[in-house]
Amino acid sequence: MKSNLKYLSHRSIDFNKWDLCVDKAFNSRIYANSWFLDRTAVEWDALVYGDYEYVMPLPVRRKLGIRYLYQPLYSQQLGIFPPPPSEVAVAYFEDLQQRFSYIDIQLNSSNLPVRDLKKVNFTGRKNFLLPVGAEYHSIEAAYSANTRRNLSKAGAGSLTYAEGIPLEAYLGFKQQNLPVKISKEGMQKLKSIIAYCQYKGIGEIEGVYSANNNLCAAVFFCRWKERVIYMNAVSSEAGKESRAMFFLIDRFIQSVAGQDIAIDFEGSMIPGIARFFEGFGAVPEVYYQVKYNHLPAVLSWIKKITE
Repeated sequence: MKSNLKYLSHRSIDFNKWDLCVDKAFNSRIYANSWFLDRTAVEWDALVYGDYEYVMPLPVRRKLGIRYLYQPLYSQQLGIFPPPPSEVAVAYFEDLQQRFSYIDIQLNSSNLPVRDLKKVNFTGRKNFLLPVGAEYHSIEAAYSANTRRNLSKAGAGSLTYAEGIPLEAYLGFKQQNLPVKISKEGMQKLKSIIAYCQYKGIGEIEGVYSANNNLCAAVFFCRWKERVIYMNAVSSEAGKESRAMFFLIDRFIQSVAGQDIAIDFEGSMIPGIARFFEGFGAVPEVYYQVKYNHLPAVLSWIKKITE
C-alpha cells in the first residue's frame, strides 16, 4: 500500500494530471487546483497515490528550522481527492506523521477522520450550504424570522443591488472597512485569486449601494462545479446599520434560484455568523481540522510564545 504513495516536491508534480484528478473527483474543491494553490500556499508539495489516482496538496512553511503543514489563507478545505478507501487514507496520514512534526490542516467534507492514529486530532468544523434548485419563493419560505426582519429594514433603506463591482473598487472598499487589516501579502493573494477567477469567467463581485450611492456591502462569489462560493465579503458601518448584506444575499439568491447548485457560505464557527447563514436556510456540512504536534518540548514552548 505505502509503496504506491509518493511524496513529490512542487517541481516534480505533473500539474496536468493533478488538475485532471481534482477536476474529476466528486469531492472536487476549487482550493485544490494547482492555479489556486500557487496563489495561496505558494510553496506546496504533494502526496500522490499511484498514477494520480488520489492526490493531497501539502502547503509547507518553515519556522525555527522546522518544516510544517498549515492551512493557507482563503482555502477552507483541502485534504485527499477523490476520497480514498480507509487503508489508503491511513497510509497518507502515517506518511505525514513520519515527515512532519507539526500539522494543522483542514480536510474536505468527504474525508472522514482516520481513527487510531497516535497524537492526531480530528476536530469537526461547520461549513454551511444552501441548495438553490427550487424556485425563489420556496427558498425564501425557509428564511428565519430574524432574517425577514432584517430584510424588511433593508428594504426601507433605498438600497440598490449591483452586479460586476470592479476589482480595484472592491479591494479599496475592503481595506477601508476591515476591523483587522489584512497584510499586504494577503491582499495581493486575494487580488490574484479574484483576477484569475474573473479572467476564467468563474468569479464575480456583487455589491449594494446606499441611497446616496456609496458602496456599503460587497461579496466575491466564485463558481466551482455545483457550488457558488461566498469566498470573501465586506460591509461598511453604514452597510451594517442598513442590513445591506442581508439585502445582497437575498438578491443573489433570487438571481440563482432554480439552478442545480448550492451557495457555499464557507461556514463559520462563530455563532453570530453561523446564525446569519442559517437564517437563509443554509444547512451545516461538517469537515475536519487535523492537528498533530510531535515537536520537541522546547520547540513547542517556543512556538506558543512566538505565535
